[in-house]
Amino acid sequence: MKDRAQIEPSGSTNFNISVKKFKWLEELNPQQLAAVTYGDGPLIVVAGAGSGKTRTLAYRVAYLIEKGVRPYRTLLLTFTRRAASEMLKRAESIVTRASTMERVWGGTFHSIGYRLLRMYGRNIGLNPDFTVMDRTDTEDMIGVLRQEMGLSSKEQRFPQKTTCADIYSRYINSCLPLEQVLAESTPWCSQWLEELEKLFKFYNERKQKLNILDYDDLLLYWKKMLTDNSLAQRLENMFDHILVDEYQDTNIIQAEILIGMRQRNRNIMVVGDDAQSIYSFRGATVRNMLDFPKHFPEAKVIALEQNYRSTMPILNVTNCIIEQASERYTKTMWSTRTDGPRPKLVTCEDESKQDEFIVKMVLKHYEENIPLKNQAVLFRTASLSDSLEVELSRRNIPYRKYGGLRFTETAHIKDMLAFLKLLENPRDELAWFRVLQLLKGVGPATSRKVTAHVIANNGRLDSLNTFKLPPSSAPVLKELFALLIELQKEKESNIALQLQKIRKFYQPIMFDNYDSPQSREEDIDNLERIATGYSSRKDFLTDLLLEPPTSSSDLAERATKDNDWLVLSTIHSAKGCEWDVVYLIHASDGCLPSDLSVNTPEQLEEELRLAYVAMTRARDYLYITWPVRYYHRHSPYAQTYNQAHLSRFLNENVLELLDTIFFGGIEE
Repeated sequence: MKDRAQIEPSGSTNFNISVKKFKWLEELNPQQLAAVTYGDGPLIVVAGAGSGKTRTLAYRVAYLIEKGVRPYRTLLLTFTRRAASEMLKRAESIVTRASTMERVWGGTFHSIGYRLLRMYGRNIGLNPDFTVMDRTDTEDMIGVLRQEMGLSSKEQRFPQKTTCADIYSRYINSCLPLEQVLAESTPWCSQWLEELEKLFKFYNERKQKLNILDYDDLLLYWKKMLTDNSLAQRLENMFDHILVDEYQDTNIIQAEILIGMRQRNRNIMVVGDDAQSIYSFRGATVRNMLDFPKHFPEAKVIALEQNYRSTMPILNVTNCIIEQASERYTKTMWSTRTDGPRPKLVTCEDESKQDEFIVKMVLKHYEENIPLKNQAVLFRTASLSDSLEVELSRRNIPYRKYGGLRFTETAHIKDMLAFLKLLENPRDELAWFRVLQLLKGVGPATSRKVTAHVIANNGRLDSLNTFKLPPSSAPVLKELFALLIELQKEKESNIALQLQKIRKFYQPIMFDNYDSPQSREEDIDNLERIATGYSSRKDFLTDLLLEPPTSSSDLAERATKDNDWLVLSTIHSAKGCEWDVVYLIHASDGCLPSDLSVNTPEQLEEELRLAYVAMTRARDYLYITWPVRYYHRHSPYAQTYNQAHLSRFLNENVLELLDTIFFGGIEE
């Protein structure tokens, strides 16, 4: 194991402060205090799971402002709007001039890039009136170009538009040659290298022609601004201090932006945990965290090692898990909660016995007054909970499953937003295409005619009254056009009311086209709830684009005594959460690590980190389960199955820290 840097012991720095002056500093432990009160220069804070990272960042912002740094010269970069809002609210609660927090530059990389490009994009030849496409628009534009290039026929088996968009985003964010990206992420698409290169070339040309940026462009153009020396200096001089949350989740472009923003002024604080870097599929790289001292040789490293979440028996296991990493920042998590049961390793006869055990323990803890909402079942991939969901339904145990698509990536939310996009910009070809394709009897040819008609009439929706309706789809088109014309005439101050009217038209279409209508209805409820805070369609659409909720669970009502449910979640979706009881299921080779992620040392290291993230979600109880057999089929005459193997991450050192249980006829 290679250690990245020697972490300076807490308390070795001369803070040159008065804790008496800022009484709230007394709430911090020595390591947090060292980070919050650090002086000038680069600092990396290695914040272990449950170590009070959010408090440390929030107090750092408050400390800087109380020491005289002007709020509008402070940049706080986070990965979600909710994280930035939470940190600034915490800081606001302790500073003497709370109103100043509104002037802090806080937000995601993409939202900050958007603001800077509006201000200075003209300096690099960018029309400041650009519009931004969301992921849906990107997929749709690629789909249109794919069709224009003759690549959409079933015989050719060319990658679908969603796959093409995934490849493009990974290609841009990884800064690697397309050939290498295909070989490492989608080798089955390597045969289409030349066609994909042409497709992406046409895609960029179409964006430039229409003065449109996609999500990745917000970072690319920010980085491009930093190649202009005078502009780079202007951007750098805007901020006295830059603070970055979840640095382990940044990609190469984001790291290069930060380096470019700190060429002269070296005041940058990054906070993260290399042990929790699990988003390489989004372009994130753990190298940014590990190599920070290379880019900032004068950087100090402070580790937050006191855990405020888990018991020591759980931390003993998680410390032993992450010690297997080949390269990391050395830290040993500890807690004042020294008591508590040892984590359990449960070996089950098969999947059905694993499901039976989970249900048994969930009900046992529920009877011990641990609500379902404080218990979570975690798994590597969403399909691994399929049989458990059947058993939970059979036993009438309510549950909610998190993982998979982001809130704004779900089909029904994309549909609803497409209607609003048409009201905001009637010339939006992609929005027209999406809305019209929902209607029975309306094909691509009619979609093109409608779009051309509106554009020819200067984007006036009321011109649709003169559009010649095709007989087969005349009734539904007439209803749609009437709705859009009515909504455009209304004042746009009540976005939620507009969504309600759109919903009335869309609801029967949704029921016909999609399954699980109840959960989709709840998502639309959440969309309307968000809209109540806006009086401008443009602001509403822009915020959802730049800082979307990670999932519908971000918006869902919280479980209550009368409305309780068990949490099922992929490990990726569980990051940042915690529960009293955690069940990590399918802890076998092929599942964790996934058999799709063991081809390179880097992939295997990330699988190890996934196991670490899952286990560190537990406060009091941790169960690690695995079935010995995976059946292919059941019949009266024969049963075929695969023999499973315990996850390689549960080595002898880890096993010594676990209590072992055999369930369902399995003997030691």
